Amino acid sequence: MSMKYIRDYYSVPAKRGARVEYTGGITPKTGVITSARGAKINIRMDGLQHPRPYHPTWEIRYLDKQEQES
Repeated sequence: MSMKYIRDYYSVPAKRGARVEYTGGITPKTGVITSARGAKINIRMDGLQHPRPYHPTWEIRYLDKQEQES
């Protein structure tokens, strides 16, 4: 499946290079979308070397341009 499929099926603005926030842990973590595989997006969290798969809607917040710049 592709990034376009994820955008269309889940109605999310997922794109390679987009900043996101994962809110499922004790403290929120930010990262960048690197790719898609199956119906998941791969996100490389800030400070880590390798991306991990995340569900596109489960505790993921897509940051807008203003939030990305601050």
